[in-house]
Amino acid sequence: MTDEKVTAQQVAERAGVSQSAVSRAFTPGASVAPSTAARIHAAAEALGYRPNTLARSLITGRSRLIGLVVAYLENYFYPEALEKLSNALQARGYHVLVFMASQQAGNIDEILGEILDFQVDGIIMASVSLSSDLASRCQKAGVPVVFFNRRQDIDGISSVTSDNFGGGRQVADFLVAGGHRRFGYIAGWHGASTQRDREAGFLAGLAAHGVALHAREVGNFDGETARQAADAMFHRPDPPDALFVANDHMAFQAMDAIRSGSGLRVPEDVSVVGFDDVPPAAWAAYDLTTIRQRANRMVEETVSTLLAHVDDAGVPPRQVSVDAPLIIRSSARIPEGWPR
Repeated sequence: MTDEKVTAQQVAERAGVSQSAVSRAFTPGASVAPSTAARIHAAAEALGYRPNTLARSLITGRSRLIGLVVAYLENYFYPEALEKLSNALQARGYHVLVFMASQQAGNIDEILGEILDFQVDGIIMASVSLSSDLASRCQKAGVPVVFFNRRQDIDGISSVTSDNFGGGRQVADFLVAGGHRRFGYIAGWHGASTQRDREAGFLAGLAAHGVALHAREVGNFDGETARQAADAMFHRPDPPDALFVANDHMAFQAMDAIRSGSGLRVPEDVSVVGFDDVPPAAWAAYDLTTIRQRANRMVEETVSTLLAHVDDAGVPPRQVSVDAPLIIRSSARIPEGWPR
């Protein structure tokens, strides 16, 4: 063992190949015969060689880094989705840098500067919005951006979401068919497209059946705030007999508040429906009827869209809406004859 750094040329000599073959063997997606690659990797392991990723990025102009920005992880949907995004990108030869942001605190500008300093090849904005000025800054830097689980009307920016409007409308159809008359809604953060689209779909569905919203509170996608919203809603003289909550994270808190504070039963007295279908939704304590976000499909669309932009800046932006099915469990009255 010596303190001298092993070079690619030494690996090439030991494996009996050219230095360019060594470079290809350590470049994801590069063309190299499997037997040659195996010989090179064996030589590299024997010598203790590791490729200099930073040096290669200076030559290729690619860092193989993707910046992933997320605003909060309290919602069970995001840790699972971020893990899937990281795994999918790593399978394509990229590494992920995760940055935590606070949309409401307005620190996106500062974080975006940090991300661009890392010379990332692309950025995924998960649960975070972006101003047109910041989007323009990314475009000038040649760094493509894709929104994950958010939608914004910004030229040149792609997005991947669930069909939030359609999901909200399905909930309205389901609850009306269940014979309910007083409909409540607990909203998420008003700055999120997911919140706006889910509520818009729900209201449109109710209107199509000739009924209106009976009660509305705001939970801001926060558990404790949602609990307080449910307490206020179900301590009024005429509480709803059906409740749609903008995501499962808030729906769990709403169910707990209804059961413990109002004397009402779920679903005998009030039906509750959420949105996301996170793992605890299937727990016996909640058994929550909800709209499923198809995380695997959303991740596939996000990764393929972003890397298409990385490979070709001329690829037009895409606005992908992934269908979101209603998952029926026992937290809501099931209409007679309704397919399960």
